[in-house]
Amino acid sequence: MARQGNAAIIEQFIADGIPFMFGNPGTVEQGFLDALEDYDDLRYILTLQETVAVGIADGYARATGRPALLQLHSGVGLGNAIGMLYQAKRGHSPILTIAGEAGIRYESMDAQMAADLVAMAKPVTKYATRVTDPRSVLRVLRRAMKTAMTPPMGPVFVALPLDVLDALNTEQVLPTSAPSTRGVPAGALMEQAAWLLTGADRPVVLVGDGVAASGAQRELVRVAEQLGADVYGVNYSEVNLDVTHPLYRGDLGHMFGAVSSAAVRDADVVLIVGTYAFPEVFPDTGTPFRADARIVHIDLDDYEIAKNHPVTLGLVADPKETLAALSAQLVRTLSRPDQEAAAERLEARRRARSATAGDDGSLLNVFLRELAAQVPDDVMIFDEALTASGVLGAHLPGRRPGHWFSTRGGSLGVGIPGAMGIKLAHPDKTVIGFTGDGASMYTFQALYTAVRHSIGAKFVVCNNRGYKLLDDNIEHYWREREIAPHAYPSPFDLSRPDLGFAQIAEGFGVDALRLEDHEQVGHAVKRMLADDKPFLIDLRTTEGGDRGRVTDP
Repeated sequence: MARQGNAAIIEQFIADGIPFMFGNPGTVEQGFLDALEDYDDLRYILTLQETVAVGIADGYARATGRPALLQLHSGVGLGNAIGMLYQAKRGHSPILTIAGEAGIRYESMDAQMAADLVAMAKPVTKYATRVTDPRSVLRVLRRAMKTAMTPPMGPVFVALPLDVLDALNTEQVLPTSAPSTRGVPAGALMEQAAWLLTGADRPVVLVGDGVAASGAQRELVRVAEQLGADVYGVNYSEVNLDVTHPLYRGDLGHMFGAVSSAAVRDADVVLIVGTYAFPEVFPDTGTPFRADARIVHIDLDDYEIAKNHPVTLGLVADPKETLAALSAQLVRTLSRPDQEAAAERLEARRRARSATAGDDGSLLNVFLRELAAQVPDDVMIFDEALTASGVLGAHLPGRRPGHWFSTRGGSLGVGIPGAMGIKLAHPDKTVIGFTGDGASMYTFQALYTAVRHSIGAKFVVCNNRGYKLLDDNIEHYWREREIAPHAYPSPFDLSRPDLGFAQIAEGFGVDALRLEDHEQVGHAVKRMLADDKPFLIDLRTTEGGDRGRVTDP
């Protein structure tokens, strides 16, 4: 049946089970946005800025494991979205991104808003292309969708010229097919992997979000316990392992390579699953592993295996199926002394694990303790609390897969829109987004979208009146360079003027309050959880005069 491409693309999106289009409208997209009014199965979620649209799409894709549809406005909209698309690429979020342009007929004119959209999108997407033939619009969209959904997943981009979509389209609408990657290495390779992991005195397992993507959490626990290995999170933004498990030693972080090097320097056996080594901003450029360390790396992304450091055995395979096969092989391969030593290491970690959360009685701790007591067990958390994340994790730890997400990729501002995307994916759940005062201001206008579309996520701004992460990082910089501590640089300070997050939120139509006193905590938590409407708490996490205080190294 012939119809305009504007209608055909919407039919394709619906055939692929996409319920929402996240975006900010523009003139060159007006044809298909006008056509969208005739379809009830695809709902447009309006945002006031493209960064917000990407953040919501990222949260939705992460919470569902399904593709999100993102609409941007030509080069200017894509330009606004670049930073958050980078975050989605680093986190392997399957986002189908479309942007309109004036039309192929105007290509030689170099007119207003003209830009090479594909060249702009390539660095921050897995695949980027442009449709130029009205007979191939849906074919190109399906190819992009397949690419986004094939592990390692990631955002893709398709430029849609207006005149191509205005033309008649006779293509058949077909659901997109994506290949299965549930492969397991050959038996001989699994035997080799098991032998390499035996006889360890100091085994270490490094895990990343490839574990969560394949649903391999149980298999990971089984292998880690069989080896009695310390487990470290690397590029860790979802629940790959219950953080209360005695073998979990924490996140190696995303800033300084010395932290990762210290964790692995004594390991004689290293198993890497679903991540690369290592993702810091300032990685160790040397070799952090022992020269005689036996290293086995399992990942669906062949590019990441041995990208930075050689490995003994690299397996391009699905983590879930491969860890299950490895566990079965370890049963046959581990000697009795190996099993006993692993059991002793596991028991030692159980005994050493502290039963307390380190609650210092601060307002942040008191609030989180009260919140943990009142929220449902299946609460879903988006953690962009940054320097407050450690305290948040002590009270609301990431235990249940698919219920805890954190920022990744370094783009600030994902906390508020990310929580909204999760809430759209799971409208029956209590969803709370934690962010910082600095980070929240990148996307605070997302609250408008929450009200407009009745997205009842809750938001907590951990307000320390500054870029505290930069305070911490410059202290590290001073120590490395033997610079005497002194006042933090003035651009790190957000206390002048004092940002009134509650008042700003109310300006967008979101109920909010500022929490400054311990006596307010019970009321604040009760009010936040009272209904399924958006609500924001401006939580003061520093006392007066704390800004500018330098930690003595």
